[in-house]
Amino acid sequence: MIALPPLHQFFDSAALAIVLGGTLIATLLRTPWRDGRRALRALAVLVRKPFAAEPLIEQIAHLSRVARRHGVLTLDRSVVTDPDLAEAIAAIVDGEGPEAVTARLDLARQGRIERHVAVADIWTGAAEVAPAMGMVGTLIGLAAMFATMNDPQRIGGAMAIALLATLYGALFANLVAQPIAMRLRRAARIEAFERTRIVAPLAALAAREAPRPSRGSTASSKSGPSSPPSLMSVA
Repeated sequence: MIALPPLHQFFDSAALAIVLGGTLIATLLRTPWRDGRRALRALAVLVRKPFAAEPLIEQIAHLSRVARRHGVLTLDRSVVTDPDLAEAIAAIVDGEGPEAVTARLDLARQGRIERHVAVADIWTGAAEVAPAMGMVGTLIGLAAMFATMNDPQRIGGAMAIALLATLYGALFANLVAQPIAMRLRRAARIEAFERTRIVAPLAALAAREAPRPSRGSTASSKSGPSSPPSLMSVA
């Protein structure tokens, strides 16, 4: 049985700096700074449970009971931490109907999907760049090796850079960046589906609490505008 060499032999700081530094620079050059910060903050999503709409649905049911008992204006004093739910409740308090509330929720959900896709694309791009940076490190190592052919003690270090850079690029792409991108896309799909579940109860609440036109205004609108008095009647 062939024994593996010690693990410290697979570590080379120069090759690691070329691959990770080159991948970071290449990713930042083609990514807006705001999306880059979101990509780093999105790593916290990987350790959380998938998004579930049950707590929001329960909160909507509670807010519906409060509005039925004390009036819809009391919802303005409720503490709502979810931004989509808070925006929908504010619209309901302002008297918007179910169509307007549904449109607001759809717009917020689409915006969130676009942000999640942009973050996942950053990690996908890093997975595409890392092997190329590994090849760059290999070329640098080969160039250093040929430049030091007269010094056998320096050939080993240059060859280590040439070989380990390719290894680091492949490992970072397939074991770090690509799995992160796939897990972020999965979390985004789950959240997008779960958020569709809060649209119906919020639309029902908006339909129930929307202001209705009075009977007098309805009758006047049906009868049309009153005709101005004629000159004969004034005389």
